[in-house]
This record gives sequence, structure tokens and C-alpha cells, in this order.
Amino acid sequence: MKIASFDIGTTAVKGVLLDENGRELYKASRNIHTYQENGRKEQDPEEWYEAFHMISQEFFDICDSGEIEAVIMSGQMQDVIPVDRDGKPVGRAILYSDGRGEPEAEELIRRIGNEKLFEITGNHMDGSLSFPKMMWMRSHQPTDYEKIDCFLLSSKDYVIRKLTGKNVSDVTTCSTAGAMDIYGKQWDENILLAGGIEKKKLPEIRYAHELAGRVTKQAAEETGYQEGTRLYAGTGDAGATTLASGISQPGEFNINLGTSGWVATISESVMKTEGGVFNLAAMPEAKYINVVPFLNAGNVHKWICRLFSENDQISYDRMNELLKSSTCGANGLLFLPYLNGERFPVLDSTIKGSFYGITMSTTKQDMLRSCLEGVAFSIRQGIEKLGIMPKKVSVIGGGGRVSVWCQILADVLKQELYVYPDSETLPAKAIAFAALLGEGKIKNYGEITEKLQSDQSCLRYSPDKGHSDEYDIIYQKYLKLYPALKGM
Repeated sequence: MKIASFDIGTTAVKGVLLDENGRELYKASRNIHTYQENGRKEQDPEEWYEAFHMISQEFFDICDSGEIEAVIMSGQMQDVIPVDRDGKPVGRAILYSDGRGEPEAEELIRRIGNEKLFEITGNHMDGSLSFPKMMWMRSHQPTDYEKIDCFLLSSKDYVIRKLTGKNVSDVTTCSTAGAMDIYGKQWDENILLAGGIEKKKLPEIRYAHELAGRVTKQAAEETGYQEGTRLYAGTGDAGATTLASGISQPGEFNINLGTSGWVATISESVMKTEGGVFNLAAMPEAKYINVVPFLNAGNVHKWICRLFSENDQISYDRMNELLKSSTCGANGLLFLPYLNGERFPVLDSTIKGSFYGITMSTTKQDMLRSCLEGVAFSIRQGIEKLGIMPKKVSVIGGGGRVSVWCQILADVLKQELYVYPDSETLPAKAIAFAALLGEGKIKNYGEITEKLQSDQSCLRYSPDKGHSDEYDIIYQKYLKLYPALKGM
């Protein structure tokens, strides 16, 4: 038995072929594009499917398609992917980082009330959630709205729809929509009525290890998979990453340094805090992922590296060498890392990034380092808003390959950091184990965590006390930046 597992992220589609013991046989990746204009952020769902198809063809060079008995995926969440009755996109997908639904979110708050919305969904309403953006489509694109058979919510949901003809999503992804009863794991009728969205236009909700459907005859002809191949519901990227990071107890935190990022911990209850903390239904039943999502992480690193690279071709090796010669505190330079606006630790879709403290002596090294320090300060601010003292901190995502950044995080957080190698494909590996659970090959999610941790050798970064003390002082200055720049 072999499993094809995919992670359909913001910048790339990654695929991993595994055997029934979870051993990696092959992996591949295909980049995808984002369309940005006037603050709107969109992608072409067909590009996700094409990347999935291309990687699958590479799998078939390794094994016969008949040997692949299950397919499962994780993917970016909080999207709006409108499809018609034939499963074709009704326009581009609206991404999670697109806040165009803010007026609709405010209207929903007026109709239902903040407290009641939180009581139902476990989350605060804002324009980045999927449901207000559905309302936006209904108001601003009524002709397209009438064509919509279903609003899918994750990139992987679209590929599932193409392969099975089923409109299915998972509990973790649906937690980010703004319309799911987080306790009952079902769409809330009162919210749907207040938003004017018909329930029939929303996907069925499943757990990650539950069957979503089987490959249709048409999809088999298109992709090469065998007709009837089982597809599992999978999970949104936060679910897969949390599973992959090995956190399982309160006080244990995972930092994801992808294009955007988050800080996550596990609990047995919804966390009630001020601000933009997300409470997600976890893959194991009766568990919750408490997430601090932030829009600016690896994108900040990529932006500053491109800025200092020739001909827009990033030389990460050259940038890493510059970082190694930088100094703690970036010689007094501070950076507010809100290149895409932000949703936590501040909720402000209009705020911009900013350097403060540039002088005639400021160097490239200072600017590079201050960008990474700014993201680290933002992460610290988010953890502090959760009000839980970290006991263990792990890092996953592409940013974990930047050793200087990992050391900065260890120093700023004053915590030993556990960094997972090969973390870009680790979520895809982790979610493959959920398929094994669905296939009856393993008994529970605890076995998944144990297996992943036994297979991974973490890199460890210990905090430097002198640097931590210095960062404590700089952090207090950093906290003054946003209040000073807000509204400009």
C-alpha cells in the first residue's frame, strides 16, 4: 500500500509519496502564483490542480498508480473558492490574507453581536474570514453568486472536488470560516440566515481521517489515478502543521514560519482572550488548537532578501552570510513587519511595514536583521497575549532553515527552540498518517505524534542570556511603533 499526500500552500504545492509505514519514497514541489491588486489577494484554483497533476505524474514514475490506495491533503485555509455545479471555478479563489469582507463582518456583528458570534464560533469576526467574503460576493457580484453551487474553503477542498465530485471540507478548516458551531461541528443556521448565505452552498464537514469520496471515472482519465481510489478529507494547514510539530500539552507552542505564519498550542477548551486568537477544532475529536495567526513571517524574509539581490534573483546563501555578520539589535534599527497589514497581535488591514532608526551608518546587515527581529518581536507579542508561559517551543516551516533567525527567536523568547528538519514537507507527511488512521493501520493520533517524533532529529537553539537581556529592552521600544504609526 502507498499513500499520496499533498500540501497545497500559498506559494507551492508539495507532494510526498509514502509507504504504509510512513516512509518517504519520493517528494516534489511546484510553485504557484498569487495575483495582488488594490489590497486583494487571489489565486487560480486550476493552477493548484495542475500542480497536483504534475506531481502525481512523477509519483507514477516511482510506482504503478494502482499501488496508491489512498490520497490525502492539507491546504491553506480561510479561502473562498466558489465553484459551479460542474466544479468549475466561478472566478479566482479569494485568499485568507484578503480582507475585503470587513464591511460585511461589521454588519454581521451589528446583526448578531460580538459575544454571541464568539459563543458560537469560538472566534472574533473580521473581514479576513471566509463567511464575510461570501457575503461580499453576494452583494458585489450577484450574477456570479447565482452561478455558485458551493463555496469551498481550502485549496485542498478544490482538488478533492475535482477528483471526487464531492463538496467536502474538514473541521479545522471550517473553524476558520466564521459560521461553524465549534462545539457541534456543524454550520450555524442563525449565522447563515443573518449573512444571507444558503446552507446548500457550503461544504459537508468531516474529520481529517474520514472518507471524502473516491476518484471518479473522469478524474481517473485526467490524472492517472485508479477509479475508486479513496480520498480522505484531510485538514487545513494549521491542523497538519500542529500534528507535525509534536505539540500535545498546554504550554507547548509551535511557531510556523511559512509565507504567513502562526503560533499554536493545544488545549481541551476554547481560549477566551481579547483580540485575534483563533480557536480551531483539532483533528482529534474534543481537542482544540489555539492559534495566533499573523500575516507576516517568511514573506518578510523573502522581501528583504529580494530587495538586496541582483536582478530580482534571490541568493539566500549570500543573504545568510550577511546575516551572520550582523549584530544583536541591528545597531538600533527597528522594523514593523506588517507588509500585508496584520491580524494579530494587532488587527489592522491598512497598516504598513516601516523601518525606524535609519542613520548614515545603517548597513544591509542591519536592515536584514531588523526585519527578522521585527517578526520575532511580533511572535513574542502574540504569545504574551495568550497569557501562557511557554514550556516548549518548536519551529516548522521554511524560515526554520535560516539559522540566524532561529537564534534570534530563541533569544527574543528566552526559550530553547526545537527546529524540525525538512519541515517544508513534514505537514504532508503528518497528514498521510491520518489516512493510515482512516485505513485502520493505526489506532489513534497519539501514534502519529510518536511516529513523527521518533523519525525526526530536531536542531536545538539555546538562548544567549546577554542577547535576551538586550532584546528585552529593544522589545519595549518595538511595542511603541504600531501605536505611533496607526492611522497614518
